Amino acid sequence: MQYHIYIFRHGQTYFNRDRRFTGWKDSKLTPQGIRDAKKVALKLKNKKIDVAYQTLLSRSKDTLKEVLKYHPECKKVFTDNRMIERSYGKLEGKYHAGVIKESGKKQFDLWHRSYTAHPPKGESIKVVEKRVAYFIRDLLHYMKKHHVNVAISAHGNSMRPFRRHFEKLSVKEMMILENPYDDFFAYTIDL
Repeated sequence: MQYHIYIFRHGQTYFNRDRRFTGWKDSKLTPQGIRDAKKVALKLKNKKIDVAYQTLLSRSKDTLKEVLKYHPECKKVFTDNRMIERSYGKLEGKYHAGVIKESGKKQFDLWHRSYTAHPPKGESIKVVEKRVAYFIRDLLHYMKKHHVNVAISAHGNSMRPFRRHFEKLSVKEMMILENPYDDFFAYTIDL
């Protein structure tokens, strides 16, 4: 039988809008972010969702809340931080422009988009990919055992390795992905 995973990024937050490193800080959805979440919800309206996953951050929870308004069949919501946003460590809360001014554009780009480099006290995408891989392993096991369709309210950087896994992308292809605030990605799983 075939089951589906629907993964989407949370709506725009104040830190996203203001071009600040968010990471594990809890930045709320902007009015545009709420509209983004409602767009995803409408696009998923006619899909069947049995189980949903979110992180502890309000942007993930609030986006999922909009989606689940159309899904009374969803009986379980799990909070799993293995697919939480990448930690930017000491950069969290700082404006991108300020980091560029302080450390230079080359260093900013390295911290922001390198696979192996990590910001001070933060995570590399390689580290994020490792924890997301454990999440995917357990998710597929759960889906196989319970025969369910799943919605995942994720974050931009945790979606990169998720998409790499299911779309068979190279590291280079994964690192240039841009994950929209107002759309979703669907994967069919044969169980």
